[in-house]
Amino acid sequence: MDSRTRYRPRAMVTVSRRRFEELVADALDAIPREIWTDMENVAVLVEDWPAAEQGAGDGRTLLGLYEGVPVTKRSPLGYSGVMPDRITIFRGPLCERARDEDDLAKQVHITVLHEVGHYFGMSDARLRELGWA
Repeated sequence: MDSRTRYRPRAMVTVSRRRFEELVADALDAIPREIWTDMENVAVLVEDWPAAEQGAGDGRTLLGLYEGVPVTKRSPLGYSGVMPDRITIFRGPLCERARDEDDLAKQVHITVLHEVGHYFGMSDARLRELGWA
């Protein structure tokens, strides 16, 4: 294999935590109002990397994670008084896979939509159909 075709690892996009949180906030702001009005009792968090117990488990890189009871599985009696659901967006894996800051913003947007989709009970197959995976 000649040096022109050899694999060269991509450089990681570096943004501050504050800038990354702004990208997440921008993605949340882009969600249509009619969707936002149906969201309740959910916190959106930013972490640098998934904890061991949050790992994807199948060798894939975890970009975001929804933890909670999807809206489609809730009942009035079974869901009252529970702690907020959580959507966590992982800065490290997203920065590693992005080509530049514009690409990072797009990937953050898709990841936020993907996790919001899980909040509403959407499957990974449906999220792929919508372009949210």
